[in-house]
Amino acid sequence: MKREHNIQFPEIPLWLVWGIVCYFVSFKLGSYPILDNNEGLYAEIPREMLRSGDWHQWIIPHLNGLPYMEKPPLLYWLTAVFFAAFGESEWVARLVPVSSGIGCVGLILWFTKSIGREYAGRLAAIVFISSLGVTAMSRILMFDMLLTVLLTAAVMSGYLFCVRKQRKLLYVCMAMLALALLAKGFVALILFFAVMGTYLALSSSTLKNFLSRLYECLHWKGLLVFFLIATPWHIAAMLVEPIFPWFYFINEHILRFLGKREPHDYYAGAWWYYLPRALLFLFPWSFFLPVLAFARTNIARQRDIHLFLCIAWLIPMVFFSVSSAKANYYLVIVMPFVAIQLALMLEDAKFGGRWGLVIPGALLSILFFALTLWFLNGKNEALNGLFIKGIFTRYFAEILLITSILVTFFSYRIRKLGVLLYVLVPMMSLPAMLQVIDVRQNYVSTKEVAAWLRTDFPRSEVILYRVFEHQSSLPFYLKAPVRIVDSRSSDLFWGNKLHKNNIVLSDMQFQILLDKQKIALMVLKEDLPDFRQKKYFSEFKLTRESGNTLIFTN
Repeated sequence: MKREHNIQFPEIPLWLVWGIVCYFVSFKLGSYPILDNNEGLYAEIPREMLRSGDWHQWIIPHLNGLPYMEKPPLLYWLTAVFFAAFGESEWVARLVPVSSGIGCVGLILWFTKSIGREYAGRLAAIVFISSLGVTAMSRILMFDMLLTVLLTAAVMSGYLFCVRKQRKLLYVCMAMLALALLAKGFVALILFFAVMGTYLALSSSTLKNFLSRLYECLHWKGLLVFFLIATPWHIAAMLVEPIFPWFYFINEHILRFLGKREPHDYYAGAWWYYLPRALLFLFPWSFFLPVLAFARTNIARQRDIHLFLCIAWLIPMVFFSVSSAKANYYLVIVMPFVAIQLALMLEDAKFGGRWGLVIPGALLSILFFALTLWFLNGKNEALNGLFIKGIFTRYFAEILLITSILVTFFSYRIRKLGVLLYVLVPMMSLPAMLQVIDVRQNYVSTKEVAAWLRTDFPRSEVILYRVFEHQSSLPFYLKAPVRIVDSRSSDLFWGNKLHKNNIVLSDMQFQILLDKQKIALMVLKEDLPDFRQKKYFSEFKLTRESGNTLIFTN
């Protein structure tokens, strides 16, 4: 296809694209601790895989010493390999999402070059990696960036196969789809076939043409590639754990979608739940949407590619909106296609002319001005009181206000820099976000508490009271599973229910242990009223407070 070029703006050099990518994925990657809740869970599982010496745990992952079958194992396998190669540190734990973010950038550059829009692709790559949601998800150990890179590869290869009929693209598509299945389960298959099926239906001239193209996509050699990669783990898991078929296929997929999964530990929301969150996820590039609303874009010039891109991000949005289980981070899966379509439309619209480059900066300036006034007026005392390495939180709003004003001014005066200036806003935002995490470290991680417990109470067994998830980084930092008394944990619910264990303790078992053992009991402040009602409360004294956690010792 003939390569198109916008003569009003210089090409973005590849070295600059990759330099920006490296900044967003690597800047102080290991400076903040493993975070509680999801990241703590997914860092501990591969650590236990390596330390167990039991091949069964590579088939059925274990969390805190108990079976954990909610997700397939690809993320754990890759993280365990990185741990074995580089050690069990924070930056190593995040290498899978970092690699996935970088992989998405590579896919964006490859795909846009394949469709003859290389310049827009380089802008799309920058928009993608610097968007608020993608930056965050590329730096936290979770499943979704890994799913995103693999499903994006499958969908892009599938589209190009439909256009070019090159069989190797089909094999790549099926291989990536199988890996996406091993990354986060059957949601990958549902989204892939929904996207590709809708595209084939809307782009086919007749029903016969649709069926013919569908038959080509389901060629037996491509399906063979898929099943050779996807089936071995599923068969092995069914052999190792008899309840796996019901738990994984029914409870974790069908019942979760319907909102009937047990335990019910996920969020619901209205049909419009993702609309405002999508704007925040795309920040600051979402401020260019008003430009497109008034600018002229010639979508008809490449109608087929715009149809495909729109389907590729809209179908997952609709699917997640209909589902009863909702989460902000699900949105990352649509971001590669949103970034590409936004970049294509902006280039076709010539970025809205001189004023089109000014409007987003003006809107950002208004936002940060309002945020600065909010802090100055003391409307949010909790945040305004945070002291971050000598700088009050409100100063970050002021810095971003100054940045957005300068971006607006120079976008108007020096058009050659064009839209690239706007990357300065997220570049300035990232250090602020990381320093907020740093100052709130005791509220989001147990790293400091774990170090204190090892030093001051080396002979005391650390036990959690009721809740595991809010202190899930503790086993990673203690390098061992921790026991829980009177558990209310959702993530350990089935592991405890399926097999007898000595991880989850009843009040009676805990009382027996208390008579024999020195214990450091970690209690969340919200559980303190209930803890005070226990018979064994009188045997403890409050020793330390860290964030939302109280540490009692006997």
